[in-house]
Amino acid sequence: MNLAVCADVGSTYTKAAVVDLDGGRLVAAAAAPTTVGTDVLHGLDAAVGAATAGLTAGDLPWYVCSSAGGGLRLAVVGYEPLVTAQAGRRVGLSAGANVVHVAAGRLGQADLTALRAARPDVVLLVGGTDGGDADTLTHNATRLARARWRVPVVLAGNADARDDLHALLAAAAVPVTAADNVLPRIGVLAPAPARAAIREVFLRHVIGGKKLSRGGRFARLVRAATPDAVLTGVEVLADALGGDLAVVDVGGATTDVYSVLTPDERDTGPSQEVAGTLWRARTVEGDLGMRWSAPGVVRAAAEERLLAPGEADDLAAAAAVRAADPGFLPAADADRAADRRIAALAATVALRRHARGAATGERAGRDLRDVKLMVGSGGVLRHAHPGDAAGVLAAVLGDHAGGWPLPRAARAVVDVDYVLAAGGLLAADHPGAAAALLRRHLAG
Repeated sequence: MNLAVCADVGSTYTKAAVVDLDGGRLVAAAAAPTTVGTDVLHGLDAAVGAATAGLTAGDLPWYVCSSAGGGLRLAVVGYEPLVTAQAGRRVGLSAGANVVHVAAGRLGQADLTALRAARPDVVLLVGGTDGGDADTLTHNATRLARARWRVPVVLAGNADARDDLHALLAAAAVPVTAADNVLPRIGVLAPAPARAAIREVFLRHVIGGKKLSRGGRFARLVRAATPDAVLTGVEVLADALGGDLAVVDVGGATTDVYSVLTPDERDTGPSQEVAGTLWRARTVEGDLGMRWSAPGVVRAAAEERLLAPGEADDLAAAAAVRAADPGFLPAADADRAADRRIAALAATVALRRHARGAATGERAGRDLRDVKLMVGSGGVLRHAHPGDAAGVLAAVLGDHAGGWPLPRAARAVVDVDYVLAAGGLLAADHPGAAAALLRRHLAG
C-alpha cells in the first residue's frame, strides 16, 4: 500500500494516523501524551511508532500539524476597527491563529506598549483598500521599523504602498512577508494570500522559536498550525458534500467552531458587510473548554440562561475540579454525566456566538439554516459512548432559544477517528485521498 503518516501534536495529546493514499482509507491510529516538558518529538515518535507497529511499508512520508506551546499567537494592526482591522481579525482566525490583540488607527507609544504586552508570534499589518488611503498603513509600518520590532510581520494592506513599506521594514531588520491585500475593496474579503503568508511565517519563525524541540527535525516536519489544517479539512469535506457544513471542536482550553457556507445573494446588496464576508470561517472561544476553561462554560451558560434551576452550584463545583486538574479522568457515572453536560453547554454557547456573528464581527451573523452536516470533534466526544456523543450534538441542534438561524435538516456525526486534521494535511499533495478519507468517515 501507498501509505503516509498524519500527526497532530496537540497541547495535551499527540494523535497519529496512517492513511492509504490510494484509497483514502484509515489504516491505523494511535495517540500518546504530548511531551512539551521535555521534547515534543518524544511524544510524536511514540504516537507514530504505535500507529505504524506491525506495518512493513518502509519509510513513510510524515504530515504533521501542531498546536503545542500555545499554537500561533497573532496580533492585527489595521486602519480602523470596523473595516480593515476586523477583516484582518477574520483572516487571522481562518489561518489557525489565536488572535490575542487587535489595534486600529495610528499607533502611538501606548499602542506599541500594548502590542508588545500581548506577546504575539506574528503581527498582521493591514490597512486601506487598494488605491485608497495609505497614510495610516505607512505610519504604522514606520512606527514598527523605528521601534526595532523583531516579531515577524505579514504586510497585507493597500497594494499601492506594499513594495515601499516592505523595503522600509526589511531595511530596519524587521522580519517581513508581503501578501495581497486582505480587503482589496470595500465588501470584498480575500483571505487566501494572507492566510498562506501567515502559515509560511508560522513554519519559518514560530515553530522553532517556541523551543518545543532541541533540534531542527520538528520544525522541518510541521506543515501547518492544527486549526489551519482542520479548516482545510473542513473545506475539503464541504466541497465533497456540495453544501453548507459546521464543525464544533470541544477542547480542554477552547471550543472552536468552523463553518463553510455557500455564497449567494447574501453577498451583495445593502446588507453586505463592508469588511467582507468570510464564507469559510473559524472562531475560537477561549473561555469555553472541558478542563482549563470549564468554569467559563458555567458562567457563559448562566449568562445565556441555559442552566436548569439548582444546577449552577453543582456544575460549578465540577468545573472547578477540572480546572484544577486538567488531566482529570471521569471514573464515576456522576463525573461522566458532568463532562457530558459541560461539553453540551460549551458547544451550544460556542455555536450561538459563531452564528450570531459576535465572534466573527459580522453584523448580520452567520446563517446556518442550510447546514447539511454538523460534525462534533474533541476528545470528550471521540471517547464518549456513541449515544452520549449524539446527545451532546442533539442538544446543540435542538437549541431553539439562541436567537440564531438553526440548521433545518442537519445530520450529526462525530469525528471519532480524528480525520479532519489528517484530511487537511493531505489536501495539497493528495487531494483525492483527502476527499475520500473525509467522505468515508464523516459523510456516510
